[in-house]
Amino acid sequence: MKAIQITAFGGPDAMKLVDLADPVASEGFEVINVSAIGINYADTHQTENSYLSPQTLPLVPGIEVVGTTASGRRVLAPVASGGYAEKALAHSAAMIDIPDGVSDSQALCMLVQGSTAWHILKTVGHVKPGESVVVHAAAGGVGTIAIQLAKMWGAKVIAVASTEEKRNLAISLGADIAVDATVADLAGAIKTANGGKRVNLILEMVGGTTFDQSLDVLAPFGRLITFGMASRTAPTPIHPGVLMGGSKTVTGFWLSHCFGNKELMNDVIEELFELVRSGKLHPVVGMSFPLSQATAAHVAMLARKTTGKITLIPGQ
Repeated sequence: MKAIQITAFGGPDAMKLVDLADPVASEGFEVINVSAIGINYADTHQTENSYLSPQTLPLVPGIEVVGTTASGRRVLAPVASGGYAEKALAHSAAMIDIPDGVSDSQALCMLVQGSTAWHILKTVGHVKPGESVVVHAAAGGVGTIAIQLAKMWGAKVIAVASTEEKRNLAISLGADIAVDATVADLAGAIKTANGGKRVNLILEMVGGTTFDQSLDVLAPFGRLITFGMASRTAPTPIHPGVLMGGSKTVTGFWLSHCFGNKELMNDVIEELFELVRSGKLHPVVGMSFPLSQATAAHVAMLARKTTGKITLIPGQ
C-alpha cells in the first residue's frame, strides 16, 4: 500500500510517500480500506516530535480515517497512528458507523474537531445560555463547529480570526461579532466586541500573547480552555494570585483522554452526526489534497492558509 512515512523528525518535508506492507488485523482490530484521511494540527506536532505524547520512528502519521471494513461498513475511526495510508488498522469498538446523509469529509470533521468543540464548550467549559464565548482560530476545524454549537446552546459568540475572509466565514456560521486576531490590543478589542464587558468563556489554541491577552479579559468566574499551541510559542507562566484575584479558571483539554470511552467519544459523535444529518450543524469542509501531497497540506495549515477541515485522499 501507499503511505506517508517519517524516518527522521522535522517539518513537513520530513514526510515521504513510500510503499509499505498492508496492516494485518489482530484480535479486536479490523483493517479499513481508507477513502479519506483527516489532517489535524496534532499531525504537524507528530512530524516534529513536539506532540504531548512522544513519537517513535519510523512513523506513519495521522490519527483519523474514513473508509470501509471487510464486511462493507462505512466507518469513521480513530487510529493510534498510521492514518496517512491506503489501509489502516482500527479497534473495532472505536469505529463509528457513518449514517446516510453524512459525507466522508463531513464525518472527518466530527472525530477530532467536532468532539473537541463539544467537550471544550460543554464538558470542561460548562457553557450556559446568555454567556459570552470567545472562539479563537474561528475559521479552523474546531472553531467553525464551536461557533455553531455555542449559538445552538444560547451563547453570544465573539469570533477571532486573522483575515477578513475568515471573519466573514465566522459571521456566516452564526458568530455575533468578529475580531481581528492581529490587532496589538487583542484584549481591548475583545472587550469592545462584548460591549465593554469582560467575557465568560474563551476557547484558546494559539498560545503566546493570544493566551496572555485572553486571560486578561476574562470576567470573574470566567473560564479559559486551552487545547493547543498553534503558534509554537508558550504563554507567560501564570501566578496563582492572578487566578485568585480574578476568580478565573484555566483548564487544559486533550482529546486523547476521551478515546476509548464510549460516552465521551462514540455517543458524542453520533449526536453530532444527527445534527449534521438533520441540517442543524454545517461542517466546513476545506481544502483536499492527494495523499502524495501531504507535505503541501501541512505547509498550508501551518501558514494558516486553510479553513475548516483539511483532508487527504488516497489513490491520488
